Amino acid sequence: MQRVIIPNKHGQKLVGILHECGTTDIVILCHGFRCSKDTNLLLNLAVALENAKISSFRFDFSGNGESEGSFQYGNYWTEVNDLHAVAQHFRESNRVISAIVGHSKGGDVVLLYASKYHDIKTVVNLSGRYDLKAGIEDRLGKDYLERIRKDSFIDVKKRSGSFDFRVTEESLMDRLGTNMHEACLQIDKECRVFTIHGSSDQIIPVEDALEFAKIIPNHKLHIIEGADHAFNNHQDELSSVVVNFIKKTLHQNKGTAS
Repeated sequence: MQRVIIPNKHGQKLVGILHECGTTDIVILCHGFRCSKDTNLLLNLAVALENAKISSFRFDFSGNGESEGSFQYGNYWTEVNDLHAVAQHFRESNRVISAIVGHSKGGDVVLLYASKYHDIKTVVNLSGRYDLKAGIEDRLGKDYLERIRKDSFIDVKKRSGSFDFRVTEESLMDRLGTNMHEACLQIDKECRVFTIHGSSDQIIPVEDALEFAKIIPNHKLHIIEGADHAFNNHQDELSSVVVNFIKKTLHQNKGTAS
């Protein structure tokens, strides 16, 4: 494992870990909301890819984990730009990005990336949210729009009652203004999108995965029975499904290249 620092377009340092297998191909792994490159899910995926002789890179978005910048709620397109900076870095090192994989909010980020930049042909969306207007009340409480318009921000507390993070009106509008439906319609037909979702996800309902399946042209859906949002008791199954899909697409790409 090798620590790599990549500047984003604002000059902030993004910190990541490269799992090097000596291959030209590389998979980029993206974490979810309030998470980091060191979540079990990304660690397990990196190890599973390594076992399959596929290099990968897991990194912290700006304002998260070890990366520079301050944490912002919303910020979807900023994270897309961070991912683009990472992709450019590896391209300049003559690597081929064989897939981008994102969990939860990271799932949305990889889909948004594919809608804007049409340069990565395999996208894996793990438990991404289709309707970004949903799920906010669970985190911010009732009447969040009225409260944020009155005070310009809402402070979210941890279960223990201590301060966790601040949601500004601007950052809330960033989330409400991000339209996954519109974005998914912009994804190329040549881009293979694989959505994996747990049937027992209490944070983002499995119905969101079905919505992605309806509108993304080149889409494959896999539902893991009984899995929760983070696939806590289904890590091996998740890793094996993701790695098999990426291996298959690598094989197909080599076939078309020859």
